[in-house]
Amino acid sequence: MNAESNLHRRGFLGAAAVTAGGLLGPGLRILRAGEPGKVGETPHFWYRLAPEGPYIDSQRGDRAFGFKDDRIYLSEDNAKTWSRSASFPEAENITFSCFLKDGNILFATREKLFLSTDGLQSHRQIIVKDQKGGDYLPHTPKDPNLPGWYFHPLDGVHTWDVDGREMLVWGNYCNVVGGPVPVNIYYSVDGGKTVKIAYSFGRNPSFQEKGVAPGSFLGDPANPAVARHVHCVSFNPAEKAFYACTGDIDRSAGHECHWLRGEYDAKADAWSWKTLVSVNSNSRYKSGGINFVDGQVYWAADANGPKPADQPYDRGVFRCAPADIADPSRHTRLFAAPFEMANMLIQDGVMFAGHCAPASTLKTGIAYSPDMGKSWVEYDLAEYGPRSPVRFQTKNGEGWFRMDLRKGWIDRGEVLFLKPKA
Repeated sequence: MNAESNLHRRGFLGAAAVTAGGLLGPGLRILRAGEPGKVGETPHFWYRLAPEGPYIDSQRGDRAFGFKDDRIYLSEDNAKTWSRSASFPEAENITFSCFLKDGNILFATREKLFLSTDGLQSHRQIIVKDQKGGDYLPHTPKDPNLPGWYFHPLDGVHTWDVDGREMLVWGNYCNVVGGPVPVNIYYSVDGGKTVKIAYSFGRNPSFQEKGVAPGSFLGDPANPAVARHVHCVSFNPAEKAFYACTGDIDRSAGHECHWLRGEYDAKADAWSWKTLVSVNSNSRYKSGGINFVDGQVYWAADANGPKPADQPYDRGVFRCAPADIADPSRHTRLFAAPFEMANMLIQDGVMFAGHCAPASTLKTGIAYSPDMGKSWVEYDLAEYGPRSPVRFQTKNGEGWFRMDLRKGWIDRGEVLFLKPKA
């Protein structure tokens, strides 16, 4: 059996299949799209880099938010043109943005949060409120160039309709670059005008300013649970409950990988959270890309050890009933992923997940299922070099998914759009 046939037998197409003449069958050829504006295709989807211009940080419907140099930009035609822009000196430090249903745009630098309610004609800083209603202010870093990433997410979907109103909920993926920072889940129920803390993790001694006394560590001193960062927050409409998962590995303060389940009481404006699982890092619970479809929960595992040499990595794409999350015996592994993946998105029956480039033999690896996990194909968009697809966002007004291509795992590279074929 030749290499290409073997890849077909294993259920995915890797770099070898793409580079071996580029042929996947009679008359079928993979096209390449290594330059902005060029469209490539696979048997399952078209793909293209964002055009030259502002970095497209988020999209919703026909709108897109971008930034470049010292300006922020708004498009109302799927990033073809930028109808509005405004001066924003910290534009290159933007780490998060989100469109709200009412038209508001919430965006953040590394440690500050801003809101525009008038299409970027103006914007104002938003001060987060803690669980007691007080101002939650960023700490003063020892190095002003490393204030920490307070608001940067790894996932890309952050708004849901809950009992007739939109809720914005997200967690920060942090403590990789940018300086130490507390790990939180944030929320807003009024279009970003008020942002509060839904959950705050405890004080992780591994991610603090050097030389700071434990009494001044970042994090909630009353919470014994620690994490390095949040991987994903998602909403299950069948239960009206939010789920979150975190990373990273066991250090000196216990497990950092958790699954949480949270319920929001709108009348009391209060949260109740339950820890479903706390485990080590060679586990399917070190994960991301949580999605809920037809009452089932789907996720992609980021398991990466450490582990005994004879123990396999507990990786893949999994599905189960939400009540069975803590019981691995009741999980269905839909895809046995060869590399760790912490991002996945499901929309209109299509599932796709991105590889962590530093851990993968593929350059820019994307696992794709056109039929809710019944079959899988794995593609390498190798012309982009080693990139990790993250921050997947749902289709824009023209049917294109949007994602970041990160250098390594965290540094901003390019923006990729992907459109499924019918």
